[in-house]
Amino acid sequence: MIDFAVRRTMMVDTQVRPNDVTKFPIIEAMLSVPREAFVPSSKREAAYVGGNIDIGGGRVMLEARTLAKMLDTLDIQPHDLVLDLGCGLGYSTAIIARMAEAVVAVEEDAGLAQQAEERLAQAGADNAAVIEGPLAAGAPKHGPYDVIAVQGAAETIPDAILDQLKEGGRIACLFMDGALGMCRIGHKSDGRMTWRFAFNASAPVLTGFEAQRPFRL
Repeated sequence: MIDFAVRRTMMVDTQVRPNDVTKFPIIEAMLSVPREAFVPSSKREAAYVGGNIDIGGGRVMLEARTLAKMLDTLDIQPHDLVLDLGCGLGYSTAIIARMAEAVVAVEEDAGLAQQAEERLAQAGADNAAVIEGPLAAGAPKHGPYDVIAVQGAAETIPDAILDQLKEGGRIACLFMDGALGMCRIGHKSDGRMTWRFAFNASAPVLTGFEAQRPFRL
């Protein structure tokens, strides 16, 4: 019988804290949310290993280190409204729900969206809502948002997403340049975005977040 609570503590102690993530709300959320409940059933035993977890369709659940560092840099506050793009089976949403006033999760895979809704309900995340739809469209009718977290990589961020960020808001996303990836944090001021490097990490590029390629015959 696997003691997932012990593995959860080990994950925080070996993958999260050593990477300079010390904010109490993040630590508390990662110690409280059962990660094994938000992975495909065949991956439950691997829920707490380091590295991204394949959830099918070219998508992954970001490794705990990456998610924790992203949230640490975003500095989510109890009054914040958060947009969680590409929530997969809902783990990132469950974590954010313990830190923010409310979180709107967008998932374009119908199967993942349904499962995320069920798993979040089971976890008691009653301040989280799952919207099924294109990730690149976001959820404009529920915004604008104080914070946007992108659970996957991008080569470019659609304007439709940046338009949903409040003035003074912040967004975190992994940007891929070939095989190299880095997390950048964007801040909106006077309607313009300013980006800065946060840390290195990688993930598959999400549908709708690819750079436009020049047309060639």
